[in-house]
Amino acid sequence: MVLTAKTFIIVCPLLFIAGLVDAIGGGGGLISLPAYLIAGLPPHMAIATNKLSSSCGTALATARFIRNGLVNFKLAVPSVIMAVIGSSIGAHISLLIDEKIMVYILYVILPLTAFVVLNKKLFHDSGDDTLNLDRRTYLTAMAAALIIGMYDGFYGPGTGTFLIIAFTVFAKLSIRTANAHTKVINLTTNLTSLVIFLINGQVLIPLGIAAAVCNMAGGYIGAGLVMNNGSKIVKPSILLVLFLLLLKVFGVY
Repeated sequence: MVLTAKTFIIVCPLLFIAGLVDAIGGGGGLISLPAYLIAGLPPHMAIATNKLSSSCGTALATARFIRNGLVNFKLAVPSVIMAVIGSSIGAHISLLIDEKIMVYILYVILPLTAFVVLNKKLFHDSGDDTLNLDRRTYLTAMAAALIIGMYDGFYGPGTGTFLIIAFTVFAKLSIRTANAHTKVINLTTNLTSLVIFLINGQVLIPLGIAAAVCNMAGGYIGAGLVMNNGSKIVKPSILLVLFLLLLKVFGVY
């Protein structure tokens, strides 16, 4: 695929917003993946290049959470191991599916994921950042990392939100603590699937790097907004980008 100035003009601003949204509450993939599709990338290449830019943004947000002492490595390490396994399986499955089928899957998954991301009734904040490392917490974290990691390797949008819901509903973590551990797992799944897509030549590296810079800027700012009602920008941002993708589907532009 030949990259043009238009491709960068479409992708880069939307990837900044995606980084902002993802650091606040997950769901940045609902903006970043459609951004690549709106710019004209085929599904596999869009997913692969999205992994490059998302990995950088997630890495910066993860570092900030670790620096603030919100990540417990006793919980994070086994979760990361399961995330590597799940993501690698998902990425390999994705590469086996025909591009046309992937398009149809996208048009089903994106609206369903948006519904989950925007449904605040699914979030249950315990309000207590104290982490109780009992058997349920470990099993929940490892199971979520494996299963949701497979989804992230296969496709990706909404991974952060699904992990946050799993941690808050089943492991009873506060949203702040859940968000921090989600970033560690999400970074792992992104990097694992990125390696697989790179090996298979699906990543547009120049576009991915430019988008990554924008995504990192958004992720850094977004991580600082987690405790300052930053969630107010999530819903309108996601709805706007999904609307643009809908216009693209129907050939409006």
